[in-house]
Amino acid sequence: MSRSWERMVQRNTKQANSLRKKQGKETIQGSYAPAGTSAGKGADVFKGRNIFFPVILVLLGIMFWMVSTVDQTDQSGIFAPWVGIVLYFALAALVFFRRPFLKVERARVSTIKFNRERWLQAAEIEKIILSKSAVFIKHKGKRKQWVFSKWINRYNTVAMAERLEQFGKANQIEVIHE
Repeated sequence: MSRSWERMVQRNTKQANSLRKKQGKETIQGSYAPAGTSAGKGADVFKGRNIFFPVILVLLGIMFWMVSTVDQTDQSGIFAPWVGIVLYFALAALVFFRRPFLKVERARVSTIKFNRERWLQAAEIEKIILSKSAVFIKHKGKRKQWVFSKWINRYNTVAMAERLEQFGKANQIEVIHE
């Protein structure tokens, strides 16, 4: 099926499911099957937690606060240093609560990079490298590879490796175990 047809089927299934839910009937199992099953869309989402960068932002905010309390020569106002300090803490909270993810669908993978969701079709993937603490997805061409690390972003790399191995077999992509 083409992607536009799949989207139309999903949209109609969603509308039918909402109508059936209002009527008290059982929902259609088309595109809303649980993640990881073979029925329906089959999109698995693996979420991580960004800890490293928010800690650096909090430390910078604390350092900025310490410098502003020591330097009392500038009497232009007490409001100016606190704006920067509050913004560092707010940015740290924003980065911490916005969780990075890897979404594995039938014929593509997607993640969030530079505040946008990036997709990579199965035909654009050269190989997938699986290790105990990281997962690497290598693009065809000269672009950088995607790295999903257990230590930096707290991904469940074991579950990701199992799903990406299935994805590689289904799409004839080379999967390397390290």
